[in-house]
Amino acid sequence: MTPTTIRRINWMGGAFTILTVLIAVLWAFPIYWGIISSLKPENEVVRPYIELWPDTLTFEHYWFALTQTQIGKWYINSIATSVGVTVLTVSTSLFAGYAISQLRFPGRRVLWWLILASFMVPTQVLIINHFVLMANMSLLNSWAGIILPQLIHPVIVIVFKQFFDQVPKDFREAAAMDNASEWAVLFKIYIPMNWGVITALSIVTFIWAWNAFLWPFLAVTKTEMMTITVGITQVFDAFGVYYARQLSAAVLAGFPVALVYLVFQRRVTQAITLSAGIKG
Repeated sequence: MTPTTIRRINWMGGAFTILTVLIAVLWAFPIYWGIISSLKPENEVVRPYIELWPDTLTFEHYWFALTQTQIGKWYINSIATSVGVTVLTVSTSLFAGYAISQLRFPGRRVLWWLILASFMVPTQVLIINHFVLMANMSLLNSWAGIILPQLIHPVIVIVFKQFFDQVPKDFREAAAMDNASEWAVLFKIYIPMNWGVITALSIVTFIWAWNAFLWPFLAVTKTEMMTITVGITQVFDAFGVYYARQLSAAVLAGFPVALVYLVFQRRVTQAITLSAGIKG
């Protein structure tokens, strides 16, 4: 490799590094601006020019959100519904993926094609049907009414099926020789061999359920039953809009999922890669 080629490679690497840093700054700036604005007095937030750092640092807006709103109940509702969606979605998708991958039953191929075809139907198209069903079952303004319509995630079924397909057949044949039941095969062979995938998909599903807004917004009208993403829209004042208060509530709403992402970053990235690979 000639010196000219090396210099060209170094120049291209430096250019890509600078471009990456610029993109990262552009992406992170709105988050930084929201956090900094939540720490400013309201009169500084509405100034007609940009200030990258507050003249006066204050936590009064966070104190207002924590003491003058029902954010504690909203947190509880979000935790309960997000955990419910995660447990039910991952467990049912796991069972469905195993059945389609390893069991032979009438209609198996048709069921598989229906799951693949479900990608053509946006979830938003089903909102009216979901609302009518939940209303007829008297499940609006309840945790069940929030959870049930959010259990449709065909991509998780597809990911599980693909990974179960990759498990060597020798393990299943050895279990069959020992007269192991299908439940034993699933829980003692397939699940232990795919714990990483299960964990990654669980984390991503939890984050998705926590951040969900449209359906919880439509399914809940009582303030005390709102999730955190819907509840922060109720942080207002009778005498006008207080942007810093709303931003502080938004920061508090996003903090748990940001913490989960930072702690389980590798698993989250793995799950996103798996999902993107299946969709592609």
